[in-house]
Amino acid sequence: MEVSTIGLDLAKNVFQAHGANAAGVTIFRKQLRRNKVLEFFAKQPACLVAMEACAGAHHWAREIGKLGHTIHLIPPAYVKPFVKRQKNDTADAEAICEAAQRPTMRFVAVKSAEQQASAVVFRARDLLVRQRTQVINALRGHLAEYGVIVPQGPSHVVKLIEQLEDPSSELPEAARLALELLVDTLRLLDHRIKHLDVEIARRAREDKTARRLATIPGVGPITATAFVALAPAATTFKKGRDFAAWLGLTPRQRSTGGKQKLGATSKMGERTLRRLLIIGACAVVRHARRRGTSPQGSWLARMLSRKPPMLVIVALANKMARTVWALLAKGGVYQAPAAAA
Repeated sequence: MEVSTIGLDLAKNVFQAHGANAAGVTIFRKQLRRNKVLEFFAKQPACLVAMEACAGAHHWAREIGKLGHTIHLIPPAYVKPFVKRQKNDTADAEAICEAAQRPTMRFVAVKSAEQQASAVVFRARDLLVRQRTQVINALRGHLAEYGVIVPQGPSHVVKLIEQLEDPSSELPEAARLALELLVDTLRLLDHRIKHLDVEIARRAREDKTARRLATIPGVGPITATAFVALAPAATTFKKGRDFAAWLGLTPRQRSTGGKQKLGATSKMGERTLRRLLIIGACAVVRHARRRGTSPQGSWLARMLSRKPPMLVIVALANKMARTVWALLAKGGVYQAPAAAA
């Protein structure tokens, strides 16, 4: 019997392979050292190789795919139901193999090295922004112990630094030394974030798709470039609603017995893109509440007149996600809808 599907459980050093034929009958179970993986697959007939979409999966998918095999990456959450009883490498590889043979299974598109490199820019920027927020919170908290209070927000950090560097302030020298180190760290983080912002802006100018996405209200260079780098191909989804659901901008369902029960947003999928859409939608809603909407009677105006602001923000982010999918799938630029009669 010839193997048709191989489930590969990835690891740092010792991998586990599980081979099965078209009927699902086990052909082999085999442990593989890291340096023997490609040698093993080079000797196998062309077949379907399935792996969990985890760290290193895209690298191995590219390398094994070069040997003529068909590669499927499966989200780990979809593999878990197929693990029988005890969890170990052998059971995981068998579960991956079995999950890959299900006709309704969903798979993750294999990313190229360039796509992953683009994603690294956003991951690095997110890390630096979080670190900057931590430093700002630390400065605010420590100086509050000495009665130094300023309004919240990164724009007011300058006032904190002025209070710290004021020689007439009553801060103890030991505290001043430590807080000055935090200020130096904050300035370094600001410099590095601006350096990455310049790189992202350059990519946004040079990429035609990013320029088209930036025509959507609330979608700036960072968000547009992030969609180009992080979002899968538009053909992966049948419609914009599916894309919005993948981003986690649709309600979580707890329906049963024919009764529809919808809760908060599911928050599944790519959280970086979801957060950027929420930030963009928040800016659009804030502008609309301060200066009004144009044209009068638009969808946003009607929503703001009868719904809470945060609900409108999430609904607008969902609408923006569907618009992004439409531009990615069909081309063109954003056209503002006409006012309702």
